[in-house]
Amino acid sequence: MSNGKTKTDIPFRLDRLPWSRWHVLVVVALGITWILDGLEVTIVGVISDVLQKPTTLALSSFEAGFLGTAYLIGAVVGAIVFSYLTDKYGRKRLFMITLGTYIVGTVLSAFSFNFASIAVFRIITGLGIGGEYSAINSAIDELIPARVRGWVDLAINGSWWVGTMVGSALSLYLLNPAFFPIDLGWRLSFAVGASLGLAVLLIRRYLPESPRWLLVHGREEEAKEVVSEIENKVSHQTGKELEEPNKTLEINPIGSVGFGTVFHSVFGRYPKRAVLGLWLMAGQAFLYNAIFFTYALLLSKFYGVPVDQTGLYIFPFAIGNFVGPLLIGKLFDTFGRKPMIAFTYIFSGVLLAITGYLFMIGVLSAITQTLAWVVIFFFASAGASSAYLTVSEVFPLEIRAMAIALFYAVGTAIGGVAAPSIFGALIGSGSPVNVFYGYLVGAILMAAAGVVEIAFGVKAERKSLEEVAAPLSEVIENPY
Repeated sequence: MSNGKTKTDIPFRLDRLPWSRWHVLVVVALGITWILDGLEVTIVGVISDVLQKPTTLALSSFEAGFLGTAYLIGAVVGAIVFSYLTDKYGRKRLFMITLGTYIVGTVLSAFSFNFASIAVFRIITGLGIGGEYSAINSAIDELIPARVRGWVDLAINGSWWVGTMVGSALSLYLLNPAFFPIDLGWRLSFAVGASLGLAVLLIRRYLPESPRWLLVHGREEEAKEVVSEIENKVSHQTGKELEEPNKTLEINPIGSVGFGTVFHSVFGRYPKRAVLGLWLMAGQAFLYNAIFFTYALLLSKFYGVPVDQTGLYIFPFAIGNFVGPLLIGKLFDTFGRKPMIAFTYIFSGVLLAITGYLFMIGVLSAITQTLAWVVIFFFASAGASSAYLTVSEVFPLEIRAMAIALFYAVGTAIGGVAAPSIFGALIGSGSPVNVFYGYLVGAILMAAAGVVEIAFGVKAERKSLEEVAAPLSEVIENPY
């Protein structure tokens, strides 16, 4: 290094690695975040009706819906606070802390005794999950090879629905009075997430710090050591001899930056990408938070589905959401980001509007309503996952975690925080027309986000992160 500058090939050494068991470890250890989030959202959604009974917490319909809002408030705050710490102190240190925060919050939730207590405990749980979003998405993108980054990200984000399937399956037993007392089953539901979180906390100890993060913080020798260890593991596991990369970049490490730099870089340097990120995040946040947090209420209120049977309807809904990104995710790396993101957003928005109308005129049953959701969210799930993929790869490395947090927080605040409470009130009104209007808003937001993707989308498929968005510390020498 001379004059503070260093020429490096570290990013390209990571991107040229063949897929290996080590990459699978990364996916399992870090991707668990989405499973835990899906589990938490499902649990609260499924038990919402139970918590309104006099023998439990005796919540009102609004209070039951507000639990989703409380969780999201915590997630927004957690994303902002922990993202700054993630970019300052490293991915590894923070993804241990954020998971620990989640575990504490979900354990406390099991011991809730009134509305205020469970609302506070859901905020704590959300703090951990929100922090996970920024720490995990930044770490995954920085460790996964560029040629499969899109599909891996979508598959990981889609695993949210694995948590949903686990939660809905467990609800069939935990919420069934024949197996557990009504005031015990819902409390035991939270133990599942806590147990899974503890197991993963142990696995994460074996993951390294992001070499890219070490590099831009002036710790080049550590970055080289980490990359060498990764290369040795991958070469041993695959039996392949690794070729030397033919690209380099020169940087002048600037270390940690503040939110002022983030806002200047995001809105000053990449204004179109900023608009894109906000629309994608807001559209999917409103759609998912509005519908899924209140799905159990809808089934109970309009279709008379017993609370201990809602899991039977949520399970196929979750399968559609999980399978969507898996089956069409590779097209985001081959056919391209722009056409696939635009299609999934617009098409799911159109289907949502049609389904909402059919619900309003009363031609749907609990089964056909669920089938409609399965089809809609097969596409919407891939679109929603691509929103997180987009904001995690189109901004510079030094601000990646904070950029993810910024768009998650603002997008969720615009499209998601109030949605569960609003839809809880709309469903509580007992009016199909009111509920339809809510669905129509979600459809419009999704379709509009797809149009914004057509206008401002970024062709990031199969490109190194540094090619998609040059680091703030980069000294341009070899133009891409």
